[in-house]
Amino acid sequence: MSENYVPLYRKYRPQTLDKLVGQEHIKKTLKSAIELGKIAHAFLFTGPRGTGKTSTARILAKSLNCKNGPTINPCGECESCKDITNTVPIDVIEIDAASNRKVEDTQNILEKIQYVPVHGKYKIYIIDEVHMLTNHAFNALLKTLEEPPENVIFILATTEVHKVLDTIKSRCQRFDFRRITTEDIVKHLRYISDEEKINISDDALYAIAKNSAGGMRDSISLLDQLSLLGASKQVTAEDVNAILGRISFDILHSLSEKIIASSHNEAIEIINEIYNSGNEPLQILTNLAEYFKNLLVVKNCRTELLPELTGLNEQQIEKLVNQKDKLETQQIVFLLERTNYYIKEIKLSTNQQLWLEIGIIDLANMTENTTLMDLSNRVRALEGGEVSIQTIPRQIKQPLAQTEPPVTRPAPIQPKDSNVEQKPKVQPEQSVIKTEQEFTPPPMSKKPSGNDIKTLWEVLLSNVSSPPTKALLNLATPVKISPEEVIITFKNEKLISQITGTNKKDILIQAANTMFNQQNSVVHVRLPLAGDEALASQSDAGSSSVKSDTTPLKSDTQEQSIKKKSEITSKKDSGIEKNETLHTDNIKSVKNSENAVIEKKHEEPRFASDQEKMVLDLFDGKFIE
Repeated sequence: MSENYVPLYRKYRPQTLDKLVGQEHIKKTLKSAIELGKIAHAFLFTGPRGTGKTSTARILAKSLNCKNGPTINPCGECESCKDITNTVPIDVIEIDAASNRKVEDTQNILEKIQYVPVHGKYKIYIIDEVHMLTNHAFNALLKTLEEPPENVIFILATTEVHKVLDTIKSRCQRFDFRRITTEDIVKHLRYISDEEKINISDDALYAIAKNSAGGMRDSISLLDQLSLLGASKQVTAEDVNAILGRISFDILHSLSEKIIASSHNEAIEIINEIYNSGNEPLQILTNLAEYFKNLLVVKNCRTELLPELTGLNEQQIEKLVNQKDKLETQQIVFLLERTNYYIKEIKLSTNQQLWLEIGIIDLANMTENTTLMDLSNRVRALEGGEVSIQTIPRQIKQPLAQTEPPVTRPAPIQPKDSNVEQKPKVQPEQSVIKTEQEFTPPPMSKKPSGNDIKTLWEVLLSNVSSPPTKALLNLATPVKISPEEVIITFKNEKLISQITGTNKKDILIQAANTMFNQQNSVVHVRLPLAGDEALASQSDAGSSSVKSDTTPLKSDTQEQSIKKKSEITSKKDSGIEKNETLHTDNIKSVKNSENAVIEKKHEEPRFASDQEKMVLDLFDGKFIE
């Protein structure tokens, strides 16, 4: 790099009030003050960074100390103007309060105030980031700031005016700098690009201006960085996003389409591609939140305001316009709230990718059954009222089976009046079908029917109590589900480690125990293998024959029961049963105790003496009937 190279933000720093971008209210006030000769002894410039506070302070100093001044158009050629342009501290002294914040530094300033200016008419002190001064430094400056010498002017600049003492603010003329609009930034960047012969598209300039948050200095600095790419090709918005680590609009649009369609599998695939390209989970969700914000703006604001509010071009706004009718306003707000929730979780988590994937799965299931019309119809149905027929047609996933048959309410009793038209009776089946067509049914517990592997998998998932675990298991593929073992597979090792490395596998084992009514179920979590499809088919075939296998066992049990009853009957006839039963039931009590043991039905055993208790403990005896 050449030693004489000057960064663009310094090269194109405004030198007169007319060249200052934006801040029209400040330019008008300062011009009037200079023309009327009503110059205050202290100014306070406050506002966001990069909005022109220090540049305006220098322009004001030039206007006051120019040999032709005070003037609103300083010449820039006189000794005083050159000293200010080159930051030579003779009559205009710039002080950084961040590094000169002690009371000793302030006292050093006050000692030099008494010296008269050399070239200009005023001795001007520009104190940048004045809020960094300590309270002692502020108090040392206070008296001088209230009654400075006649030829001394203070210009204080800060981004955090609330940290400045009220006693200081009350002694200054305050000017609040506003954020520069996107349109003004784009115009100024286009001017600089043309002057510097930087080949850059308008979309890229909009992307730069949108990222700067109203600060001109940040925009020019980013343009300076992108100018290195403009030497060989045109700089595009994709180049801006790549440097900023932002995700392109088209990728965010595709992701939002999958979320709106509740296609969580495809949404996860897009997220993995974005993550593997180098984007951090926090940045991904932040960009997604901004996309939903723009969608909310497009849905609720006038068309002419959209370019300024969103910072998008016409093609991008058109895509949002086509997408806005797929969601209601409250659904978009809900997606924004959930996205913000997962942004907070990611900031506090050590496993950010896990929360990113859980968040996307959650978002992909939030747009279903959440329209205001659906909720209103559910309330009406629960209250037994009529259901609105103006429901927006939507695709509804039909339940496989329900734990209980649909409940139909009886029709209201009509008064016996000849003038009242009697409505025809509706069969229960027709009533249920009509209700399902008119409104979205409320979520109900579902019990899938059948013995295929998919149905068994749904039954197993219904027994998982942890929502994060269930969301993660939605990415798994079942291979075998039986009382002997459960086998599921994931596409990569990272997902397997998220199951096996935490308590999520214990939750899965507990779900299998509940499903098969057993303990210590065997659960295997692994990568897919070549023979998994055949194993899944065998699992389907085996599960379909469960009923036929259990039938013979049941009949054998019945035969044994009948046989046993016949033997007991024969023993009763011969008088053997009574003796054998009496011998079997009382053998221990006859051996180990001389006293007869009397059993009282449905009562806890009571010991009549310590001797009986000793005998029972010694021979492991017990009271029986």
